[in-house]
Parts: sequence; structure tokens; C-alpha cells
Amino acid sequence: MTEVHRVALVTGSSKGIGRGIVLALAKAGFNVAIHYLHSSTEAAAVQLEAEQHGVDALTLRADVTDVTEAQELIDSAAKHFGRLDVLVNNVGKYVRKPLHDLQPSEWHEMLDSNLNATYYTCRAVIPIMRAQGFGRIVNIGYAGSGNLLARPGIVAYAIAKTGVELLTKAIARTEIHHGITANLVAPGVIENSISQPVTEIPAGRLGRIDEVSSAVLYFLLPGSEYITGQTIEVSGGWNL
Repeated sequence: MTEVHRVALVTGSSKGIGRGIVLALAKAGFNVAIHYLHSSTEAAAVQLEAEQHGVDALTLRADVTDVTEAQELIDSAAKHFGRLDVLVNNVGKYVRKPLHDLQPSEWHEMLDSNLNATYYTCRAVIPIMRAQGFGRIVNIGYAGSGNLLARPGIVAYAIAKTGVELLTKAIARTEIHHGITANLVAPGVIENSISQPVTEIPAGRLGRIDEVSSAVLYFLLPGSEYITGQTIEVSGGWNL
């Protein structure tokens, strides 16, 4: 990075994949905003870890399934740092159960946390990025979400993540002339995944969080400005 630190906000970054991404960004020289909903203690610990890389770090609480709180999250990060260059949408809950057992509340929760939250934060950040003439949006998807296959055990989640992929492509198409790119990183079965069907993975192992972080960084570092609307699957060949 140059002397001027770029600024990144990663949603759901107090633990898991989000934590890994925010620490990788801090190591690469980005000032970082750590977002959480319930895990304030974990978020504070991530802030301290990030600051050890010599960057400015901030923790912010918001329910990004609420359009007003999502807007306030983006505005607070931009106000603190004076700019907001990168948005990584990592928030997204996961429910696996037979379709006939899925409750309406769980259906809405999957769409709200995975798709609607992503839309709300993207909607809020794009005007800021347009004004800067620069922006990088990376949404976290799901390996194989572009393949329209029946997934009755995770139907609401799969529909939401397919929606995230289509949203990402739409943003990529409309915003590139403003200097904004939008891309998707789609993990498969990662070391912290709830379901771990290792026998189904051609690579024969779980993915690592640092491998997901590396894919996110690919879309952010110099030389990636002509790449938009694309997906990197971090899946070891799973779901192909």
C-alpha cells in the first residue's frame, strides 16, 4: 500500500471468516472498520489485533438487516476515516433443514441476513464511492450459487446467495464507469463451516479462512481495477 491507507469495512467481522478478512486487510495496510451485532468482546479483540499492524481500526455495531442501521453503519465508518474505499459484505446466517420443516421466520431470516443486508449496505456505500471516484465491493457468496440446482436442504440460503451473485453483477455493470468494482468470493466448505462433507470435496480437505481472505484481497490490490462482476470460488472443486 501507499502512505495513504485505504479504508475497508467488513460486515460480520468479529469472528470466523469476517475476522480473517479484516485482519488480512489490516496486514495489507488497510485501515479497517470491524462490524458486529452481538459479539462486542470479540470485536474489541479483533480491533486490538488489527492495530498491531500499524493501522487505524474501529468497531461499529449495527443490525444490517435494518435499512436505517445499515445506512448509519456506512455513514459512521466514512465519517470516522474521512472516506470508505472497500466494503466486504460477509454477514449471512445459515440454516440447513428439510424444506417442509423450514419455518417462515427462518425463510425471512435467510433472505434478510444474506441478501437484503447486502443490498442495504451496497445502496448506502455507492454514493460515497461515486463521490470519491473509487470503490471496491466484495460480496461473500456460496460456491455453486450460480448453478441453478435443487437444494431442498438449504433452499432459502441458496436463493439468497444466488440473489447476492445477481446483485453483484448488476452493481458491477452499472458502477464501473464511476471507478467502482463489485465482485464475489464464494467459499465452499471452510474450516469453520457448520456442515463439513469432506468426502464430497475433490481436494479432499476443508478450505482455510486465510484462503478466503486471499481471494478477497485479489479484488482489492492494484492491478484489479479492470476486473468486475466476477466470482472466485474457494471450494477445492466442491459444487462444480
